[in-house]
Amino acid sequence: MKQAMLIVNPSSGKELGKKYSDHAHKTMMEMGYDTEIRVTQGEGDARAFAREACEKKFDFLVAMGGDGTINEAINGMAEQEHRPLFGIIPLGTVNDFARALNIPMKPEEAINIFKENHVQKTDVGKINDRYFVNIVAVGALAEASFSTPDEQKSKLGPLAYIIEGMKKMKEKQPFNLKVLSDHDWEGEALLMLVALTNSVGGMETIAPNAKVNDGQLHVFIIKDMAMPKFLLLLPKILLGELAESEHVHYLKVNNLQAESEYEMIANVDGDEGDKLPITIENLKQHLDILVPREG
Repeated sequence: MKQAMLIVNPSSGKELGKKYSDHAHKTMMEMGYDTEIRVTQGEGDARAFAREACEKKFDFLVAMGGDGTINEAINGMAEQEHRPLFGIIPLGTVNDFARALNIPMKPEEAINIFKENHVQKTDVGKINDRYFVNIVAVGALAEASFSTPDEQKSKLGPLAYIIEGMKKMKEKQPFNLKVLSDHDWEGEALLMLVALTNSVGGMETIAPNAKVNDGQLHVFIIKDMAMPKFLLLLPKILLGELAESEHVHYLKVNNLQAESEYEMIANVDGDEGDKLPITIENLKQHLDILVPREG
C-alpha cells in the first residue's frame, strides 16, 4: 500500500484542523494511501514532519493549516532527493499560495479535489538557505512589519507591512540598492518586492502576470520619490498596474543578488529573514501539487 502523511495544525482557522482531519484522513485512505497523521504543536514541527516524509520516501504528503504551516512544509520538502506528491488544505485567513493554485478555500472542497488526481508542477522560491512561496520584500516599510502583531498579520497577510509601515514611518527612508542579474539595477529605492505568484496578501493584483510555474521572479523596485507620489502607487497596486508606473522598475528574472550599503533585513513571506546581501532564485516546477482541474 502507498504511504502518506497528513500534517495538521490544530490551531489554524479557529481550530478547524480538528474538525476536518478525520475527513482528510478518510479520503486519503480511500485513495489507497496508508496515512499517518502528524499534529503540530509549535514552530518548526511542520518542517520536521515534511522532512521525515521525504526521508521515508512517502508517496503523498498533505499539509492542513494556514500560510505558515504550508510554508514550513515546503521548507521541509524543497531540494530533498525525494519529494512526495503534495496536497494543501487551507485553513488560514489569507491562504495566498492556495489561492494562486486555485485551490478552494473551503476545506472540504480542497480535500475532495485530491480524488481528481490532477497534478500541477509548481515553482518554489529560494532565498539564501530558506524557501518561500509568495514574496520577499526589502525596505524600511518591510522591516516595520517585524513589530506588527501576529494577529494582524494573519488577517492582512504579507502585505500587512505596507499598511503598518506607512503608519510607523514619519518620513520616507530610501536606501541604496544594487540588484545583480540578467538585468542589473542600482539606485535609491524605497522598497523592493520579489513576487513568486500573483496572490500576495490576499490580493491578486501585485503581480497579475505571475504564474505558479513560469520559472520567473517578478521584481518591483519602487524608486525614491516624494511621499505623496508614493501614496499614489497604492491604487496602482489594487488595479494591477504597479509595473506600469514611471517610479517603478520592473523586471522578470530567474535569479538575482541584492545588496546595499545599509543594513537591510529581508521580509520573507511576512516574516523576518536574512540581512542583505541576499541571493534569490526560482526553483522552476519544483513540486508536484494536487490542484483542481480547469473548468
